[in-house]
Amino acid sequence: MAPRVRTEDLIDAQGVADLLSLSHRNTVSSYQKRYPDMPRPVVDLGRGRPRLWLRSQIEIWARERSRR
Repeated sequence: MAPRVRTEDLIDAQGVADLLSLSHRNTVSSYQKRYPDMPRPVVDLGRGRPRLWLRSQIEIWARERSRR
């Protein structure tokens, strides 16, 4: 059985950008390439389609990066 996720825990690229204080949602793709330890989307429907991340994973990653 697949793990269950509450829909309110999912964020899109704009939500990731907001959490990371990035100026634009397209910057999230650059971060994915630059930081291999950045959480990957839990939903990726393919090129040009929505990608969704777990808010908690991005928050944890951002906290850990700020400590370095």
